[in-house]
Amino acid sequence: MFRKLYDWTMSLAGSPKAGTWLAAVSFAESSFFPIPPDVMLVPMVLARRDKAFTYALICTIASVCGAVLGYSIGLFLFDSVGAWLIRVYGYAQNFDEFRAAYAHYGAWIILIKGLTPIPFKLVTIASGFAAYNFPLFIGLCVVTRGIRFFLVAFLLRLFGEPVRDFIERRLDAVMWGLLIIIVSGFVAARYIV
Repeated sequence: MFRKLYDWTMSLAGSPKAGTWLAAVSFAESSFFPIPPDVMLVPMVLARRDKAFTYALICTIASVCGAVLGYSIGLFLFDSVGAWLIRVYGYAQNFDEFRAAYAHYGAWIILIKGLTPIPFKLVTIASGFAAYNFPLFIGLCVVTRGIRFFLVAFLLRLFGEPVRDFIERRLDAVMWGLLIIIVSGFVAARYIV
């Protein structure tokens, strides 16, 4: 199962639509989709290390655009779409605490949680629901998402071949580890404000 997904992503890196797919996943992850763009970014950078920073830029821009959608869901559609998304991910009972934390720590919440495996969509929806300062929100999203994606791209560009060899030899273990990290991010978001 993982091998087919990995091979598909590696082949996608060489296609003309590579950036479009990466942008779509990055955009969706910031507002409603549960899978982080790193799942596509890592193999695509490993396949085309010369495009590492281009891919990081695509992820950053698309993620910030998706964050605007997430913010809009929280600000304008929280009672319908926003609340539904929060319930689907199982965070309804902690969401009021999360929103209240914005009164004191809004910038730190956006910066820190944007770098972690905690689902970024929760941050973007909560930011809109709390009516967090929109220009500041955009600036913080650019910083946190840019750091995350450009750091991944830089490290993979620098250490790409040994990393690629490691991943390909231990693909199942790496993918299971990634799934554990994703699930841990959802669990952490549920129990950590």
